[in-house]
Amino acid sequence: MNAPLRARELQPPAPERPLKVLHLIDNLGMGGAEAWLIELLRHWRDAGGTVRTDILATGGRPGVLDDEATALGAAIHYLPFGRRSLATFVAGFRRILREGGYDALHNHQDHASGWHYLAGAGLLPPVRVTHVHNPAYQIRNNYGVSLGRRMTGRVGKALVARYATHIVGTSREAITAFGFDAPAFARTPKAPLYCGIDPRAFVADDQVRRAVRAEFGWPEDAALVLFAGRFDVSPDLGHAQNHKNSGFATQVAIDCARADERVRFVFAGPFSSATPILRARVEAAGVGDRIVFAGVRRDIGRLMGAASVLFFPSRAEGLGMVAVEAQAAGAPVLASSGVPRECVVVPDLVTFLDLDAEPAVWRETLLRLAHAPRADALDANRRVAASPFAIDHSARMLAELYRSGAKP
Repeated sequence: MNAPLRARELQPPAPERPLKVLHLIDNLGMGGAEAWLIELLRHWRDAGGTVRTDILATGGRPGVLDDEATALGAAIHYLPFGRRSLATFVAGFRRILREGGYDALHNHQDHASGWHYLAGAGLLPPVRVTHVHNPAYQIRNNYGVSLGRRMTGRVGKALVARYATHIVGTSREAITAFGFDAPAFARTPKAPLYCGIDPRAFVADDQVRRAVRAEFGWPEDAALVLFAGRFDVSPDLGHAQNHKNSGFATQVAIDCARADERVRFVFAGPFSSATPILRARVEAAGVGDRIVFAGVRRDIGRLMGAASVLFFPSRAEGLGMVAVEAQAAGAPVLASSGVPRECVVVPDLVTFLDLDAEPAVWRETLLRLAHAPRADALDANRRVAASPFAIDHSARMLAELYRSGAKP
């Protein structure tokens, strides 16, 4: 016969104490990791503060999302990390760790995270997460300029092996590309941790689509192609730091605008020194009224909902969250082969082309998708909401990771 339950066993479990986490990131600019941090802050605030978050901006400068982050309860520390400021960084970082009482350190700066761990040795929290977001080739370019920089990268990677308790990536492909499947990391748990979005932010109706076109002075029936991402530092496609392929995207946009007067393009993202050069090319082609360089936009969900297609020809991506956002809006995606297939939630909406495909192939495929009948946007949105890319799922997985090694 089973023994009766004792009174204390009938009591609900005590609520878990809030976790306290410090994120290390260059700054809160407009990017996938930064947008995800804002979504996490909003989610955990609405969940009653289950995770308390501070941010250390190692670029030492404010970002466009700082005000939103602080309004959501985050404390932001500005502490430049570099050779000239190393002593100041070490002293400041150790002070922050002593005073913060953190359960976890979440570092978004790939191999540099190892140097950060070394700077905080003896004061590090029990959970130390190295999170890779960017394409691995960027690290080779960043650290490959000189022997000294290459050694800095190699030592940083070795320090990750020594100090990190977890390695996660925006895709499983990114973890492999960074070399974290090597024997030195065999004992470190590794897994993809997808950045999350609130799919509801990407639901749009015909009124929103008309309003976006009206904003730019375009016809209601214009086929709107969206490019969402920063402009590369050079318009040269062969430049070592060409990432988003903005120069190539601009040329394809010019070709499309010449071939089809119904198509319009919006380039949404931070400008660079190459932007005036690309703008001049658009004007010289006589299509400046149909191709807009809109700069940084805070209403990317609205633009996604209004878009006929997302144009995503990046040379490489850690994952490419804009592709997921477009699917949440029910918009088709034309992506390069450099974008990991892990971004696909609604297969019928995503088309890949090889980076070496002729520009004419990109043009014809883009025009075909831009004029295709729109998919069932609500069904696509529901599928994204049920995927690992939904913020509810992403935040839950992250909190479980933090709590796995936190002190009771």
